[in-house]
Amino acid sequence: MNFFYKIILLSLAITCSSCQQKNDKPAISLFNGQNLTNWKSTNFGGEGEVSIEDGQIHLGYGYPCTGITWTGQKLPTDFYAIEFDAKKLEGNDFFVGLTFPVRDDFCSLILGGWGGTTCGLSSFDYSDAANNETSMLMDFEPHKWYGIRMEVAGDTLRAFVNQQKIIETTIQGRKVHVRSEVEPSKPLGLCAFETITRYKNIRITEL
Repeated sequence: MNFFYKIILLSLAITCSSCQQKNDKPAISLFNGQNLTNWKSTNFGGEGEVSIEDGQIHLGYGYPCTGITWTGQKLPTDFYAIEFDAKKLEGNDFFVGLTFPVRDDFCSLILGGWGGTTCGLSSFDYSDAANNETSMLMDFEPHKWYGIRMEVAGDTLRAFVNQQKIIETTIQGRKVHVRSEVEPSKPLGLCAFETITRYKNIRITEL
């Protein structure tokens, strides 16, 4: 009986694993590594040059921000994940300012702001990444790639750095919005504040 019981459990496990893989939706690349197709340099005023170097998006030093904004097809606004790799070359402020849709609103993930270490989501109920419950401190080394993942899943927002979850919060009953400085990044954008930065492997997955 034990032998047959183990066989049944093994069969169920394989079946469940196959179902999970079948239900997973493939990631869609948002950057072709060659040019800014479906993107544009964000008109912040005082932005630096945006170029493609070594298959990566290079953001020059901005006064204060340089970034890119999505101009392609409409993307999911709920139950999705945005992933990309980012590194800062020079500067002491945020090298990741990811503005993304949250249903009918927008929010921003900030990494390395306010002197280079502050992380968080902007904004909830008019409190930005440095002043709400998602605020945290994290060191980022220059010239080092970091894998970033931002998930929007119903009332829950999650952020990961190098597969480590750094933020998980609910937006139920909250006013979600972005700071006025990054309004030009909507509906989807990446930017850096007085920091030379590179991005690659930008992709989106439906959850």
